[in-house]
Amino acid sequence: MLINQDAPVDACGLDPAAALFRSLGDPIRLKIVKRMSGGEVRVSDLTRELGLPQSTASMHVACLRDCGLVEGRSQGRSVYYSLSHPELMDMLAQTEILLASTGNAVSLCPTYGPDSTTAPMVEQENAR
Repeated sequence: MLINQDAPVDACGLDPAAALFRSLGDPIRLKIVKRMSGGEVRVSDLTRELGLPQSTASMHVACLRDCGLVEGRSQGRSVYYSLSHPELMDMLAQTEILLASTGNAVSLCPTYGPDSTTAPMVEQENAR
């Protein structure tokens, strides 16, 4: 997606980008994506390697799949999941560069930092 900097903010089509970032906004999903960057993985592998309950791993893989970031390949009774778009790892590498250049200042954010205690109003309303 290219964001036209000259277009009015409401015409930029930023909703898909916001949805993409929300889909990656959970540390567990980021761990799953990182693990998938090394190759195919089954949910049972994720539960063992990441120490997750099966239902949690399945829920996060389903979220990534529904967002089009992950695809599954059936083999016998197993489903092997992999990244649908390896360029996702390029985006995450750029994210690491940005975080390094800001000194990880985002971690101090009172809204999204690790010590935040309140969700933004939009997320609170969507949770209802």
